[in-house]
Amino acid sequence: MSEAARRPVGDRETRAANRSWWDGEADDYYAEHGGFLGDASFVWGPEGWTEDELDLLEVRDGMTVLEIGAGAAQCSRWLARAHDVRVVATDLSMGMLRRARVLDAAAPDHAPLPYLQVDGTVLPLADASVDRVFTAYGVVPFVADSGAVLAEAARVLRPGGRFVFSTSHPVRWAFPDDPGPHGLTARTSYFDRTPYVESEAGVVTYAEHHRTLGDLVRQVHAAGLVLVDLVEPEWPARNEATWGGWSPLRGRVLPGTAILVCDRPS
Repeated sequence: MSEAARRPVGDRETRAANRSWWDGEADDYYAEHGGFLGDASFVWGPEGWTEDELDLLEVRDGMTVLEIGAGAAQCSRWLARAHDVRVVATDLSMGMLRRARVLDAAAPDHAPLPYLQVDGTVLPLADASVDRVFTAYGVVPFVADSGAVLAEAARVLRPGGRFVFSTSHPVRWAFPDDPGPHGLTARTSYFDRTPYVESEAGVVTYAEHHRTLGDLVRQVHAAGLVLVDLVEPEWPARNEATWGGWSPLRGRVLPGTAILVCDRPS
C-alpha cells in the first residue's frame, strides 16, 4: 500500500529511494517534460528562464564545468555546444544517464559528453579541479544533508570559481502542490522542515527535504562560499505551461524557484 507523509528520513533511505525512483521515472519524465526542457537547452526552472538569457554561471571558453544532478544532461549538452569548454555531467540515477546517452546518440554530429554516476555529496574529483559547478533543480532537495553538497562543490572549485544551483523556492512547502486557486492558500508552516516521504509496504520510495532560505544561505556560508546573488525569477508572460504545482496563476503571486549564485573566494 502506497503512503505519502511528512516524516523524518535519513541519508541512506533517501539515497536508495531517490536512485530507484529516478531510475524508474527517467523515460516517463523525459516523455512528459522533454519538450519544455529541450534536448540541448539550459533551463533553470519551470518559469522557463535559460542560462543563455541570465548568464548566471558566467561560463567562458577554456573552463572546466561540472554538472551535478544532471538528469538527461540537457544543460551540460547546451554548454558544450555554446562554449569551448570541458563539461562533465553527473547524476545519482543510471536511468537518467542512460536517457542522456540516448540523446547523445540522436545527435551524431556532436561528441557525447562524459558521464559519472555519483552521489552529489561525495564527488570523485580532486580539490580545486573545476571552474564552475551547477545544478538546475537537482541534488539539493533530494539529499538528507544539502550542506554536504555545497561543501563538496566548494571543495572541487578552483579559487575564484562559481557554484550556482536552482531549487523549488522554499516557500512552496507552505502551500499545496496545486497549480490552481487552491494552491494559493498556505496550509502548513514554512518552518516545518519535516521531509516529504513516499513509501510502499514500509519501504521509502521517494524523499524530498525542505530547507528555508535562511538555512540555504547559512549552508553557503558554512561551505566557505560567498553568496553573490539570490534570484527569484518572475513568471514570464510567454510561458503558459503548467508543471506540477507550478503555473502562470501561481507564478504571478508566488515565487516558484530560488537560484543561489555562490563564488569561492580567490
